[in-house]
Amino acid sequence: MTTITINVDDETAKRFRETVASKYGVGKGILGKAVGEALEKWSEEKNITDMRERALKILEKGFDLKGAACRFDRKEMYGEITKHRTGN
Repeated sequence: MTTITINVDDETAKRFRETVASKYGVGKGILGKAVGEALEKWSEEKNITDMRERALKILEKGFDLKGAACRFDRKEMYGEITKHRTGN
């Protein structure tokens, strides 16, 4: 376990404490538990956002199929999917 000292504005601290009290009640370690959950959730969301941004950059850049014989565009691919689904 580690200790982190942070500074937040008074209104944010007040709202956070009220939310923690309404969800968990009051008692020893409750505020620390809630802060730990908040930090974990923020970290997970940040990681997901970063992964999405990296994936979008890769998609925007495109893929090099190293001379693959099969080449198609989005319209051709969509047509093949439609044919497969409809049987036409």
